[in-house]
Amino acid sequence: MTGAATSGPTTTGAATSGTPRRRRRLILLGGGLALALVAGGGVAAYETGFFSGVGEPVAFGKTQETAAAVVDMPKGVRMPTGPKAAFVRAARLPDGTQIAKTTLTGAKSGFTGDVWVWVPKEYDEPRYAKSAFPVLISLPGGRGYPTNYWGTGPGLGLQKAVADGAKAGTSLPFILVMPVINADTKHHYDGSDIPGQPKMGTWMADDVPDFTKANFRTFTSRDGWAFMGSSSGGFGAFKHVLKYPDRFKAAIASGVDIVPDSPLWKGNRKAMDENNPEKLAEELIEAGGPDVYVNFQIGTKESGRDLVEKFMRQYGKGPVHTRLQVIQDGEHNGKSYVRGMREGSLEWISKVMLAPTPDPDVP
Repeated sequence: MTGAATSGPTTTGAATSGTPRRRRRLILLGGGLALALVAGGGVAAYETGFFSGVGEPVAFGKTQETAAAVVDMPKGVRMPTGPKAAFVRAARLPDGTQIAKTTLTGAKSGFTGDVWVWVPKEYDEPRYAKSAFPVLISLPGGRGYPTNYWGTGPGLGLQKAVADGAKAGTSLPFILVMPVINADTKHHYDGSDIPGQPKMGTWMADDVPDFTKANFRTFTSRDGWAFMGSSSGGFGAFKHVLKYPDRFKAAIASGVDIVPDSPLWKGNRKAMDENNPEKLAEELIEAGGPDVYVNFQIGTKESGRDLVEKFMRQYGKGPVHTRLQVIQDGEHNGKSYVRGMREGSLEWISKVMLAPTPDPDVP
């Protein structure tokens, strides 16, 4: 059984977030992911043909060019701006949808890394050819480089959770954009522009959204843009929503750290504060908005719930709307977090985001 709490839970806690706990979480997440892939995803993936045709070219949006050529697009819909990326197949799912990969050199960050993308089957249906789709930028934990396990591990079930939710009417059919979050395998960068280091904050907040706008039909409003992530990726997810509330509206943050703790900051307090969710939430509350929505997820078999509930008590007010999805018997791994998304988090975030609109004149 799961539980969900809105802003202001009663549980207390005064622990602090620190590098030792982050490192333990990285190890746990990596181990949990490996176990999930072997026990629940690896063998099944091959049996269901997940990895057939890997490396073949992939194209999205087969219907949109024709639609755009004959009619004006509805207000609020942004057609792909180009240039088109060169996608290759990373996996094929049983419902016929595909996870594709491309390499992106960020125009603003200067960083080069891989990005995986999955689009729901509705995206290429003629009735949605004139509609934008909401985007969920999905960030991994662990090393977060050179791969993103949400894109390379379809057995974790993220794509199927979104597809099943869309079919059941409990989730929007999100486009999932899954970039790497770190610049190497040696350091974690807190999803931020740490002085003197690769600009991973700019990569995720600017370059990845710009890439998405270049290749897909997206909403012009922030109501069509959200993040999700686990562990260090969860930190990046909700930090970016608080830092750029004019661009992003919501986040699902799982097994998350609350404050920046990369050793690469080297005591640079000003730069850390500019990327500290506590400071950012405080500033947003003082400014009076815009409203943002953060859905935390915590398993009962992992640590950190006290820190999340403390954040919710202190900052879950005014324009900062928070919710906690408690995952019964959940551990610090992707399988548990996808279960939490199925049990409530996807439905919650879908209620505050814009939905694609089918054309009533197209069957």
